[in-house]
Amino acid sequence: MSLRITRASQPLTDRWRHVTVEPRGATRLGISFRPLQAEAMGLEPRAALVALLDYQYDFVRLAALWDRMEPAPGVFDPSALDWQVEVAERAGKQLIIGLGALKNFGYPEFFAPKHHLPFPLPEGKLISEASHPELLAAALAFVARVVDRYQDHESVIAWQVEHEAVDPLGVEHSWRLAAAFVKREVAEVRRLDPKRPILLNGFLPMSMPVAAQQWRSTRDQGDSLSLAEEAADIIGVDFYPCHALGAAGRWTAYLDAPEHPWRERAPRLFKRAATQGPRLWISEGQAEPWEAVTTPPNPAGRVMASCPPERVIDNYNRCLRLARETGSSLDAYLFWGAEYWLLRQQGGDESYLGAFRRILLADDEQAGRA
Repeated sequence: MSLRITRASQPLTDRWRHVTVEPRGATRLGISFRPLQAEAMGLEPRAALVALLDYQYDFVRLAALWDRMEPAPGVFDPSALDWQVEVAERAGKQLIIGLGALKNFGYPEFFAPKHHLPFPLPEGKLISEASHPELLAAALAFVARVVDRYQDHESVIAWQVEHEAVDPLGVEHSWRLAAAFVKREVAEVRRLDPKRPILLNGFLPMSMPVAAQQWRSTRDQGDSLSLAEEAADIIGVDFYPCHALGAAGRWTAYLDAPEHPWRERAPRLFKRAATQGPRLWISEGQAEPWEAVTTPPNPAGRVMASCPPERVIDNYNRCLRLARETGSSLDAYLFWGAEYWLLRQQGGDESYLGAFRRILLADDEQAGRA
């Protein structure tokens, strides 16, 4: 594992133009769309999604945010998700819908309405049916409403239940959902829609320190990837090889995983998916900076050290290589950070979108050279 201390802001180069792109084969590609992150970056969400849908990839993951869709007791307002589904379908994309209920992708990753939480969830505790029966009942009711709303859409190819379901919620909170709580949600989705697969995702530790921390906090019931192996039709791996630990002035400390130390658990996941099912996806492939702030910085003419544009390709290549080397297949790869690419483009930097475009066109280019 590499602990790297460097200036967070680095010169923008054209290395992304020259990195070889691994052949995709049967792996399908997609993105996640985060309207709240788009807003935080000063982008208009509808325009941002329309711009991203213009690229030729297979699917997009959208989130049903509970507190936005149930703003008051007894109210169900799906308009915030309806427009996303509508424009994505118009663009011919297939959809994965993250149901939540409590946790969903996109900061702050916790979207329970306040009227279902008279008191904050207790830190350091498991949130279970025994401890919070009313919360589970409300979560099941919300999940049912979302499935009922969108299950007749042929574009919907999978449901995601919770987000990194039984892991702690970032660094802000130490409570966790009990595995049985999540399994109740999974069972409800399967009862309502037995034909579509269910995705459960989890964060893949890329270093010994992160793995040790995750083990300590989840050792009583296992982490989210373990739950996905047990209960999901699709295992979603959240893959972030480089992230900031902290910053002081212009200097930032990063955990930057080299090629090999993370290769103990990942090969097992790949091989298990190839021989036993379920399918394996990279549900989040790092394609934007992960710095010591919530919204990635956007320095003019420079890039952030945790994910310059060439890393969009490098991270993708690492996963495709691992699939090939383990004799398995990677069913899908979803890039994380597409809104950031538009922010960069708005400032005159096309490099992130250019790197993405190179990946989309790589197989055609290689076929042409052959």
